[in-house]
Amino acid sequence: MEREDLNSIQLDALREVGNIGAGHAATALSGLLNRPVGMAVPQARLVPIYDLPQLYGAAESLICAVLVRAEGDFSCNLVFMMEEEKALELADLLVGAFCCDDEEMLHQLRDSALSEVGNIVLGAFVNSLSAFTGFPLPVSVPAIAHDMLGALLDVIVAIYGISGDVALVVQTALAVKGIDGELGGHILMVPDPGKLPILLGKLGVL
Repeated sequence: MEREDLNSIQLDALREVGNIGAGHAATALSGLLNRPVGMAVPQARLVPIYDLPQLYGAAESLICAVLVRAEGDFSCNLVFMMEEEKALELADLLVGAFCCDDEEMLHQLRDSALSEVGNIVLGAFVNSLSAFTGFPLPVSVPAIAHDMLGALLDVIVAIYGISGDVALVVQTALAVKGIDGELGGHILMVPDPGKLPILLGKLGVL
């Protein structure tokens, strides 16, 4: 099933899933940080996965991405992306006043913190999906990557393009107390082949 095969009611239902999932993710992030996290109204859309590299800004922008896989009746891959600079600010909020002269150790601490952020955010998103479908959707251990946006999206397309045709892209602006400006954030959900109709059926719009 591709985007062109979906009617407006089905697209609206998927957008609602994305919006509610993003709201749950922001609430979960607030709990992790123990500080308020504001969220702009999310924008959710379904796009062909091979169009992902053309969706965003400068290909050379540095990005941090956390990736997980959800198994079960509605299996899918999920990615949470942030600008690298904002990701490091967020990591330092979590690491706190920990002093470390070892750059490699500090890098590992930051990555561990960001992996947990991605795990919490994507886990909350998956929990929202599970509530919609009634399916248990266990997620894998998160993986983290730092790269230029263009290269990262090319890798995502190369890996996930094999397993899915479309991605549900949820874009929102997260405002975290202690971080200047918006954190931003994109959640990508790439359903496995044949799995999107299962979600639509559970939403009652198939």
